[in-house]
Parts: sequence; structure tokens; C-alpha cells
Amino acid sequence: MNEAPSQNHDHNEAGPSRRSVLWTAGAAGAGLGLGGLASGTAAAAAPTAAGSATAAAASADTKARTMIGVPFERRSTVRVGIVGLGNRGGSMIDLFLAMPGVRVVALCDPVKEKTAKAAKKVTAAGQPAPAVYTNGDHDFENLCKRGDIDFVYAATPWDWHFEMAKTAMLNGKHVGVECPLALRLDQLWELVHLSERTRRHCMQLENCCYGKNEMRVLRMAHAGLFGDLLHGAGAYNHDLRGLMFDPKYYEGPWRRLWHTRLRGDLYPNHGFGPVANYMDINRGDRAVRISSFGTPALGLAAYRKEHMPANDPSWKESYIESDRTISLVQTAKGRVIRLEHDVSTPHPYSRINSLGGTKGVFEDYPERIYLEPDQSNDEWGDFAKYAEWDHWLWKEHANPPGGHGGMDYMLIFRLMQCMRLGLVPDFDVYDGATWTAPVPLSDLSIKANGAPQEIPDFTRGLWKKARPGMDSQKPEE
Repeated sequence: MNEAPSQNHDHNEAGPSRRSVLWTAGAAGAGLGLGGLASGTAAAAAPTAAGSATAAAASADTKARTMIGVPFERRSTVRVGIVGLGNRGGSMIDLFLAMPGVRVVALCDPVKEKTAKAAKKVTAAGQPAPAVYTNGDHDFENLCKRGDIDFVYAATPWDWHFEMAKTAMLNGKHVGVECPLALRLDQLWELVHLSERTRRHCMQLENCCYGKNEMRVLRMAHAGLFGDLLHGAGAYNHDLRGLMFDPKYYEGPWRRLWHTRLRGDLYPNHGFGPVANYMDINRGDRAVRISSFGTPALGLAAYRKEHMPANDPSWKESYIESDRTISLVQTAKGRVIRLEHDVSTPHPYSRINSLGGTKGVFEDYPERIYLEPDQSNDEWGDFAKYAEWDHWLWKEHANPPGGHGGMDYMLIFRLMQCMRLGLVPDFDVYDGATWTAPVPLSDLSIKANGAPQEIPDFTRGLWKKARPGMDSQKPEE
């Protein structure tokens, strides 16, 4: 392992650059997501057909050993480095500090004020002062070189996720990033191969998989209560218009600018991850192809006309991102998954979160269920009556702290538990790559008038074997 560099990495005479400010503009997880401005690395990260061709070549590497079923190394203390301390990273640090056997060793963000605020949280929690890295956009590379870090957590704009995950693994660190894992198929393949070659786990930290309803439905599906599974649906339908035009919230404004570059589903993970778990995608079934369709892009321009002054910089922007993108994913077993994305029009928040089979169906927002023989006469049943099927995490932590109804806490608790006890993680690089693949593929499908796009088999055939996932057993401490 490398020796830990000096802890004094906060010198930046010129102050944070505009790009550095954008670098920290992470948003609040499941409710808001994370994004990136397509300048610099982001411009190169836009999905292209060339990227798809490169991905086909990348998939040819079959010599590396799989990371399926590979446990973490057992350790008494998990030493964490956090990269990105904006809205998301600045709040998630509280959960890392609340975990038993976890120490926050180092922090990185080019905006000094954010790093200093997070560092005070570490010392206030009774831990030693962390190393800080604020010297420009690439100081995270120095954090990753430290010899006293086991896990790197990246909560930065989209266009940095690939580079940071890659750097962490090349420096011997396990890594978890916020959505999405990367933006191009060739990047997803490279992360798969790097994880296999370095023997480091690379994870898409999908908090919605740890939602109470999601975990209950998961266990019910695995117990056969829905019968043979047929269809599911997931979404990120969240009216973000006000926030996307707020110069103080999405600095840059990075999230709105993605709507000038891509037409596809920019944020599929929150909807796709839970349904993929229900259907054991990569664990007995796999996502084979995706067809996507998009509406006209009218919502942001209409909002701008009504709310923004004539001299606002947004008037120079032309929006192409579909106000609502609808995708259909088909699995190897013939099941169908519907994905939706809409952050540009007025509507209540919904991730849809639906699952149907030969014995009935569950639908969320609001939660309701219809299972035979419990329900009849075409009347919805009370989902609360199925609380016995709650996952052990929710039975053990009935009122978890943190945001998004406790799912953030469950994610970090379970991940750190797996690292401390030397367990196989609940999901791996193959899951993250699959859940993120709709970003470039939906864009390509829409450009091809909805023509199906093949979803790569990132497991290279190992999906055919059933294996554990989110539906875990409570371990012995």
C-alpha cells in the first residue's frame, strides 16, 4: 500500500475555479439525484455510437476472474475517504460518522468551505481530524493514493464518477459512487474489467434498493407470493424545474444543462435497481434489450418563459431532453420492465415501483396490493398487513436516521457491515453497469425511433446461475 501523503492539501492560491464549484454540486440522493456539467470530461462522456462500438470491443476480455461472490476483506475498522461534499456528500458524511467501526480518514472537495464544514463534523464526532484535499479538480487522486483508506465514496457530478471510480480501484480501494455509475458503455465495461483485475469492488450505491417497501416486496417476491413474475415498473418522476433554475442549488447549472445534450433516460437507476432485484436480474435472469421513446422537450422552456428574467443565461439554452422518457426493457425470461424519467413537468413525486405476477400485483405511490387469495372482487388490499415480510434490516432499525425515509442509513449500515465482517456485498459492478446502461442506450433508441438496443451481458454468461443479492440473511457479528 502507498504511504499516506501529507494531510495539508488545501492550498489553492487562485481559489476554486468555476469548474471546481460545479464539481461539488451533488444533490440529495433518491429525492434529487446527482448530475454533472458537460464541460471538460463531461463533453467526452456523452453517449455516442462510437462509445457503443468501443464497448463491443471491451467486452471481449474474458480472462479476468469474476467478482461475483467475492467477499470483502474482514476488518475491525473501515477507513473511508469521501470525495465531493456538496448537498449529497455533505449529508451522507453524518451517516458514515454514525456507523460502528467506521472512521472518516480523508475528505476532498475543491471548495474549501465545504471541506472545512465536513471536517468539523468528523472531529465533533470524536474522530481524529481528517486529511483534507482541496487543491483543484484532481486532488482526489492524492486522496486515493493514501495507504490508510479502505473505501472511497464519490458524491460528485455525473461526469466525474467514471474517473474517480477508476482512480480508486487502480490505487487498491473499494469504491462506491452515486448515480449513475458512468455515462458510456465503454466506460461501464472498463469499470467491470478494472474491478475484476484489481479485485476491488466498484458499486453503484443505489439507496432506493434499501427502501422499506422495496425490501418488503423483494422478500415477498422471493417467497413466491406474486407467483411467476411477469412485469415491473420503476421511475424517477420528480418535478425539478424550480431547483434546476435555482442558481444556488444546482450550481453551474449542471443538471439543467444535461437537458441540452441528451434525449434519453438521464437517471434510470432509482427505478431500475429495485425491479431488477425483484426479478433476480444477473442472478437467474438478465436484461436483454431496451426500447425507448421520448416526448417533445417543452417543459423547461415553458417554465423559463414564465419565471426567468430576459437577461438570464438560460435563454441561450436549447432543450432537447424528452420531458418524459418511457422505456421498455425485456429480460431473457420474457419479462417486461417499464422505466420512466420526467423532471421537467408538473406532477407529484413517484418512482412507480410496481411488480406483477400470476398471483397479483403491487403498486406504489400510493402503496397498494392485490394478491390472490388474500384479495378478491377487484379491490386493493392493505400493504401494511404484510409487515411480517419486512427485511431484517427494517425490523432491526425501525426508525433509522438520515434522509429519504431511512434508506440512506440502511445503505451505509449494510455496506459498512459487509466490509467489517468480510461479507459479499449485496450488489456488485455487474449490477451497477446494468442499472446504468439505459442512460446511453435509451438515447440511442430514441434517436433510432425506438429501435431496440441490446443491453450488454456484463456477467458474460454468469447471470444464468442463481445467487444471493439484496434479500440477505442477518449475519453474526
